[in-house]
Amino acid sequence: MKGIKSRKISELISEFPFLTSFFNDSGLDIRDKEELTLTEYFDGFDEDEIENKAINPENLIFQIGEFIKQMIAFLGKEDDVVKTVTILPGRDKSGVEEMFEELVIRQGEIICIVGPTGSGKSRLLGDIEWVAQGDTPTSRSILINDNIPDKKWRFSSADKLVAQLSQNMNFVMDLSVYEFVELHAESRMVENRKQIIESIIDKANSLAGEEFSPETPITSLSGGQSRALMIADTAILSKSPIILIDEIENAGIDRKKALGLLLAEDKIVLMATHDPVLALMGDRRIVIRNGGIYRVIKTTEEERTIMSTLEEMDKTLLAYRTKLRQGEIITRIENNIP
Repeated sequence: MKGIKSRKISELISEFPFLTSFFNDSGLDIRDKEELTLTEYFDGFDEDEIENKAINPENLIFQIGEFIKQMIAFLGKEDDVVKTVTILPGRDKSGVEEMFEELVIRQGEIICIVGPTGSGKSRLLGDIEWVAQGDTPTSRSILINDNIPDKKWRFSSADKLVAQLSQNMNFVMDLSVYEFVELHAESRMVENRKQIIESIIDKANSLAGEEFSPETPITSLSGGQSRALMIADTAILSKSPIILIDEIENAGIDRKKALGLLLAEDKIVLMATHDPVLALMGDRRIVIRNGGIYRVIKTTEEERTIMSTLEEMDKTLLAYRTKLRQGEIITRIENNIP
């Protein structure tokens, strides 16, 4: 990386906080020397220090530059922010062209995908995940920020456009919840690691029906607890700008809070669902039929009103479910249901 020789160490660490670990791991003491440039810092070593510590200033400066480039690629840059994903039309299973000009999905939107089983919902999600360029069975093309996307979104193992939260979250690692989240946080080289880990566990517990502790083995988490943990972890730590949730209604978690958490982190949320409450929570819903996008519907104000009624019904059903789980006798609840 050019130009770093003449930059102050304090400036470099301010811009690239992960450099602190490089200096520490390399045995380079920069205390009280942060206002020196890299050249000045290494010029301060005498010949004995250079020989005893096997220091090669030119090589170390090169390594610092390479380390910065690798970490930027791994952690992402501001230039990598995905503001919009645009779907250009393709064809359905019968070869009929999809009847829309383009579909633009913006950062912070919830887009629901609805349609019968086997209609092609997964194919649409696959096109988005792999940033199709007319080279999939649907012939759709995907643009990122109105442009043909960088190839990294297709071929890089580090840069994933979509993070998927499937229905079944089964852990096999022998770790506690804290150790599991800590492992992910370490891989992301995040600052304030302890605070981030605690925040993820706290957010997960706010979503789950039954709380768990940081010491709980992840293999003993229920399905709902596992999904809650992964949603919180994905919202806060994942680089992926698009989150795909498959049938969150079956997760046994607070669905509204889960969506709110994901949106608070400026994600694009794509949600395949059969739940009318969730479908109406979305800004728009994509209707899939015979492998093609049949219709795109913007949620209306009337539908929002209906959603409120459905939510009240949902709360009543949840109250009955809770009573059953606790071994109580079913009685009327506020006279909502006979």
